[in-house]
Amino acid sequence: MPHTEPESAEKPRVSLYQEITDRIVGDLRQGIVPWVRPWGALEGAALGLPRNAVTGRTYAGINILILWGRLFDAAYLSQCWLTFRQAKALGGTVTKGECGVGVFYADRYVPKEPRRGGGKGEGDAQERQPVPFLRRYTVFNVAQCEGLPATCGVPAPSLPDREIVPEAEALARATLADIRHGGDAAFYAPDADAICLPHQPAFFDQINYYRTLFHELGHWTGHPRRLNRDQSGAFGSTPYAFEELVAEMTAAFVCASLGIVPTVRHADYLGMWLGVLRGDSRAIFRAASKASKAADVLLAFRPQPDQSPTPTAAVSSEGDPA
Repeated sequence: MPHTEPESAEKPRVSLYQEITDRIVGDLRQGIVPWVRPWGALEGAALGLPRNAVTGRTYAGINILILWGRLFDAAYLSQCWLTFRQAKALGGTVTKGECGVGVFYADRYVPKEPRRGGGKGEGDAQERQPVPFLRRYTVFNVAQCEGLPATCGVPAPSLPDREIVPEAEALARATLADIRHGGDAAFYAPDADAICLPHQPAFFDQINYYRTLFHELGHWTGHPRRLNRDQSGAFGSTPYAFEELVAEMTAAFVCASLGIVPTVRHADYLGMWLGVLRGDSRAIFRAASKASKAADVLLAFRPQPDQSPTPTAAVSSEGDPA
């Protein structure tokens, strides 16, 4: 009887990468399947009117619509907002990389001097007439801030228990990547060198949290201080589509190495990539090569048995542990 390896034996990394690459090529040949985000909105977002976290005053007019729009887009759980100066005065700060939203303040003032050009006897009457003005300023949701007193905003609702994969958690933590949770979008921000993800319980199938996490960590490896890939492409461009393919294949390679069944989630990106690079038959091999290097960078952080999760790759990050 021929000798066969037990199913539990880990496959050599090179053959594992090739297996996933072949699967992705096969998916591409089958056509484009629209991708659906594997997460939804968490229940518990605060109801009511937006208000200032310091004064307690509610915003009015167009500001309500502006702040509601940002609240729903970002899936913030609090209706409380404040300016950068207000956050600083409370001993907190706006989290690095966060963008505020512009709101408007309308009022009237009485000029100190009469308007020029008035006839005799008209100065006093004109001086008493208030002049309307409109001022624009920027506010941030309390969820975008750190170090604020507990009295600011409302407590976040309790979330369902996470379905943790310990080895995946240890690997992500060991990278020291700046991983932030909240909102309803998953992305890597190169300028801030930070990853943003929805909370894991927001995922319909929580294992997709890790597939998404390692996709974004795939982008993270392309930072100039790491593998220095081209991440400057605009949406729809060839460089953008190529980078998305690299990140997706990286996630598949890492997940397979951790025992998480890999999936090609970003089928719309793969279809876009197939369209813009249809004439380059070797592009899939270049992408697979770059993804292999990215996966190797991430898996080098993989804690060894009986060792603390300390980075073992020559890669650094200034972010705090996730």
